[in-house]
Amino acid sequence: IIEHKLNRVIVASCSPRTHEPLFRSICQEAGINPYLFEMVNIRDQDSWVHMKEPEKGTDKAKDLIRMSVHKAALLEPLEKIKVAITHSAVVIGGGIAGMTAALNLGNQGFKISLIEKESDLGGLLKSLNKVFPSNEDASNLLENIEIIESHDNITIFKSSIIEKVSGFVGNYKVVIKQNKKTIDIDAGVIIVATGAIPLSPEGYFGYDKKNIISQLDLESLLKNDQVKANNITMILCVGCRNEERRYCSNI
Repeated sequence: IIEHKLNRVIVASCSPRTHEPLFRSICQEAGINPYLFEMVNIRDQDSWVHMKEPEKGTDKAKDLIRMSVHKAALLEPLEKIKVAITHSAVVIGGGIAGMTAALNLGNQGFKISLIEKESDLGGLLKSLNKVFPSNEDASNLLENIEIIESHDNITIFKSSIIEKVSGFVGNYKVVIKQNKKTIDIDAGVIIVATGAIPLSPEGYFGYDKKNIISQLDLESLLKNDQVKANNITMILCVGCRNEERRYCSNI
């Protein structure tokens, strides 16, 4: 670096997770701002991916390095600064994951804003009979709702949606809309626990016919002790692994 009077450094090798701090410290020792360094991961993202396709791997490596060179040319020196952080959190989603996160942080003394788009907390948990792997009654977990609603450190915003999120880690500003009212919330961190929407499998395997139900429908019957069938066949992965949804049990 010193010999050639370099003002940018690019390393094409492995993952920045393991080696970027090392190379940045070397740049700093040699007199270059550490943020004028760029790392190209041609191992994890290239050679390992194209292990049996060396020509494609080489072409991809050239492209990755070429892009990195253009990016490095636009880098600006940066300096570390200390900023005050907001000691509170926004939790998006009032299902079991969101409630658990809010309760854990609230018990540690942090102020929590729990955002739920529905009029009640609980999410899909309200539709379940038992939970895996403990086989515990889902209703037992719903008892936390009363604790959360009376918790001094937790403010709940029901029937609310996120309008805008701005800022950075430690200092976020979240704008929510509750009915027709807009509310600004400051937070140091945001936890996204928005859950999922079950697929209603209309048109699949006779779903609209008698005795053909979804697993969520079955949960409701089990919960109310209304299952009368002796033999049950379960067809899994309905509505996925197709053109509309290529994934299965995945995000």
